[in-house]
Amino acid sequence: MPHHASRYLAEGPRVGIRHFTYDDGAEFTARVRESKDLHRPWLFPPDSAAAYALYAGRLIEDPTKAGFLVCERDSDGIAGFINVNNIVEGGFQCGTLGYGAFAHAAGRGLMREGLNLVIRHAFGPMRLHRLEINVQPGNAASIALARTCGFRLEGFSPDMIYVDGAWRDHERWAITAEMVTSG
Repeated sequence: MPHHASRYLAEGPRVGIRHFTYDDGAEFTARVRESKDLHRPWLFPPDSAAAYALYAGRLIEDPTKAGFLVCERDSDGIAGFINVNNIVEGGFQCGTLGYGAFAHAAGRGLMREGLNLVIRHAFGPMRLHRLEINVQPGNAASIALARTCGFRLEGFSPDMIYVDGAWRDHERWAITAEMVTSG
C-alpha cells in the first residue's frame, strides 16, 4: 500500500496543524465572522479577503512569524489558529503566541490538542527554547488554555498591549522546552 504524506506538520487524534496559505482566506474569514461574539473584546482577526491577504502574507513571508491553522482531521475544517510571533533566535530562541478558536470548535478541546502540537513543533523542528503568551486578565478561556497546556504565570504587565482602542493590562505566561520534557 503506498504511503501518503500528511498535509499536516503534526497530528493528534482529532486535529492537525498546518501553515496558513492564501487559499484559506474564504474559510478563515467566514469562521471569523461567525465567531465575532466569541472573540470580542479580546481578539480582532481579519474578516475580509483584503485583510486576510495582508495578515496571511505576514505569517507566510516574515521569518519572525509562523502561523498555524488547527484543522479537524475528519473534515480538514479550520477549528482555530495559533501564531508564533516575535521569533528571536540566537541566545534567546523565543517566540510569543497568539491564538483563537472559532465558535463551532470552542469548548471541544480541539485548541488544547492544537496548542500542544504547536508547542512540540516549536520546541522540535523550530528549535525554540521558550514560548510566551500575553493575555488580558479577564479572558478566562485563554488563561485556562495556557494553564492546561503547562504554561506558568510569570507576571502582570499594566498597559502592555494596545487592543480595541486602549492600552490593556496583560498577564504573562510562559513555557520552556525543559518544562515539556521534564513533565
